[in-house]
Amino acid sequence: MTTEQASAQAYMADARNDKVLVYVNGAFVPRNEARVSVFDSGFVLGDGVWEGLRLIKGRLISLEAHLDRLFEGARSIALDIGLDRAGVVKAVQDTLDRNGMTDGAHIRLMVTRGLKKTPNQDPRFVIGPATIVIVAEYKTPVPEAKARGYTLFTSAFRTTGPDQFDLRLNSHSRLNLIQALIQAINAGADEALMLDPRGFVASCNSTNFFIVRGRELWTSTSLYSFKGITRQNVIDAWRQAGNVAKECDFTLAQVYSANEAFVTGTLGGVTPVTRVDGRIIADGKPGPATKEASDLYLKSVGAF
Repeated sequence: MTTEQASAQAYMADARNDKVLVYVNGAFVPRNEARVSVFDSGFVLGDGVWEGLRLIKGRLISLEAHLDRLFEGARSIALDIGLDRAGVVKAVQDTLDRNGMTDGAHIRLMVTRGLKKTPNQDPRFVIGPATIVIVAEYKTPVPEAKARGYTLFTSAFRTTGPDQFDLRLNSHSRLNLIQALIQAINAGADEALMLDPRGFVASCNSTNFFIVRGRELWTSTSLYSFKGITRQNVIDAWRQAGNVAKECDFTLAQVYSANEAFVTGTLGGVTPVTRVDGRIIADGKPGPATKEASDLYLKSVGAF
């Protein structure tokens, strides 16, 4: 396994991605020619919002929920996207159509405040409309990850509250999470597990985290972490099947003694976790509840 394939964001190499066309402000350009200005608000300050979407069997999974989060985040930072919901959907669909994509694609939709007169924080120095970039690629999660499960390492970097940095905004600013991931990588793990300011488990650096206690799924309340759309889909599917899913505070001690653990995300769906901080979770193998949660999720989004 390569270094990249050990990542929780890893995917199988696909030669078709070398020729994808990238949407940049209404134009379609080859990926090696896709550019934004060094004066763009996103490059200068990480000033913008984004969404990651998954295309399965011709359908964009949870599209309305992603649009809700995108527009809510943009409004909260007074960013005018320049397109309405229908316009954003058309831009995404046009990108898929131009690349002939109907299944197995991951889409990164990125919006920044746009070009600035000079590199500074003040949004009044923006001199143009929002920058919109859409990158669609064929991405299939590395199958070995599902088979072996991820290894997590609890980072010293904590998640933040909304008065410091509101992770629900899905902004381009991710340095705190990247610092946590670097710690995890250096410790030989796939992903960082992060605690909230009170010491309770929050989430991983790029995915939401669940433990299984008996037949119950436990995940954080998301008071101090991002509230993922896949996370919510898993909770809904589990509950609709007559099971119990709790959004609650829990500790590392409860993680170490859990029956199973897994993470959720747009790309990987449900992925088992078999080791945390050098501790083997249960028997160290992906468990039956994790598989059931994955199957219920996939069925709920039409992947089966």
